[in-house]
Amino acid sequence: MNPQASALNSILEAQNPAIFSLLSKRGKAIFFPKKGLLMQGQDASGKKINASIGIATEDDGSPLRLSAIESLVKLPPEKVFPYASSYGLLPLRKSWQSIIKKKNPSLESTRLTLPVVTNALTHGLSMAGYLFLDEGDTVILPEYYWGNYNLVFKNAYLAEFDTFPMYKNNGFNLEGMKNKLLSPGEKKVLLLNFPNNPTGYTPTESEMLGIKDALLEAAEAGKKIAVLIDDAYFGLVFEKGVGTESIFSHLATLHENVLAVKVDGATKEDYVWGFRVGFVTFSWKGMTEESGQAMVDKIAGAVRGNISNDSILSQNLLLAAYDDPGYSADKESKYQLMKSRYDRVRVTLNNHPEYSEFFDAVPYNSGYFMCIDLKKGNAEEVRQKLLSDYDTGIIALGSLIRVAYSSLPEKFIEELFNNIYSACKDLK
Repeated sequence: MNPQASALNSILEAQNPAIFSLLSKRGKAIFFPKKGLLMQGQDASGKKINASIGIATEDDGSPLRLSAIESLVKLPPEKVFPYASSYGLLPLRKSWQSIIKKKNPSLESTRLTLPVVTNALTHGLSMAGYLFLDEGDTVILPEYYWGNYNLVFKNAYLAEFDTFPMYKNNGFNLEGMKNKLLSPGEKKVLLLNFPNNPTGYTPTESEMLGIKDALLEAAEAGKKIAVLIDDAYFGLVFEKGVGTESIFSHLATLHENVLAVKVDGATKEDYVWGFRVGFVTFSWKGMTEESGQAMVDKIAGAVRGNISNDSILSQNLLLAAYDDPGYSADKESKYQLMKSRYDRVRVTLNNHPEYSEFFDAVPYNSGYFMCIDLKKGNAEEVRQKLLSDYDTGIIALGSLIRVAYSSLPEKFIEELFNNIYSACKDLK
C-alpha cells in the first residue's frame, strides 16, 4: 500500500475506528498524491523559468486559447481554460458549505468537511461507492429508487441491493428501514434520496426524527453505518409539515458508528443540468479536523484517478451567480413556478375522483415528479397508447407511471391526466 494511503488510514483508525471500518478495499488504498508531479509543480510555481506546468500558455503566461471560444465567455481566461484542483475551487467549496448551513440552520455550529467537487451528483455517488463498497456488499434502500443506481452501484462496484417497501400507511416505512438496519451483519450502507426520484416524496418532520431514531438504535446495537444521502432535489418541498432540512442535518453528529455522506449539487438546486457540478460532504460524531481531512483527501484522490478534475468554467460560473445580488430573488421565482405546477397536479387529482377507477397517486409532496399506481393493466401498454393516440409522453416503471410536472407547462397538466385516464379506459 502506498505510504500516503497508510498515513490517512492511520489517522482514521486511531481517531475514528468505526468510520475506518466502513471503507472498502479501494477506499483504504486510495489517497490524494500530494507528492510527485503535483508537489514538483507547486515547487516551481512563481519561478522565472517554469517548465513544469501541464498546460500550454501564451508568452505572457496566460492560458493558450482560441479566440472563437474566448469570445463566448465573459469571465477572464484564468477562470475558463486551466485545470481546476481535484478538490474543486476553494472559494466554491467554501461558498457551498455556507449554502448548506444556510439551508440547514441546525448545522450552523456542526463541524463538516469542506465539500469536494465532483462531476455532478451521479459522479459523487459513484465516488461514494468507490470508498465504501466492495464486491458483494449490500446497499439498503427503499424499493422506489432512481434506476441509474443500478449502473452506479451494482454494475460498477458489484454491490447488491436490499430494498424495503417505501410506504406504510401512506407514510415513510420506518419499520421496514429499521428491520434492514438491524439484520445480521455489522457493516451497513444505507442510501436515502429525498425528495425521492421517482415518487417525489420527502418524509415529514416526525418521520425525519423516526429515521434518526432508527439509525441511532442500530448504531447503539453495534452496527457501523454509512448513510449515502442523495440530495439531488433538495429544497423543492411544497407542503407544510414536510422536512425542510436534509436528513443529513439529523445524522451529521448522531453517533460514532454513523457516517453521514451528503451528495448534492447545483444541477437541480440551481437549474444547471449541463454544468455537472456536484459536491460530497462528510460528517460524523467525533470527527476531528484531521480525520475529516483524511476522508476529503481520499475522495479527492478518487476524483483525480477517475476524471482528474471538474470543469473550472462551470465552477466559476456558479461562483459568479452566488455573488450576484439578484440570485436569491431569481431562484425564488423559479421555485414558485415549480410549486404552481405541483399545486395544479394536486387540484387536478382532487377534482377527478373518477380517476381512482384506474389509478391512485403514490404519496408525493416535493421534487420534480409524482407517480400514479395503476390498478389494472401495464404501465408500458398505457405509455404506448398515450404516444400513439394522445400525443403524450410519460415514463413507465412497472405498474407505476412517473409524471415529471417539472417540465410540463401548467396549462397541460389537467389534459395530461385526462389523457392517462382515457388511455386506461381504452385498454380496459
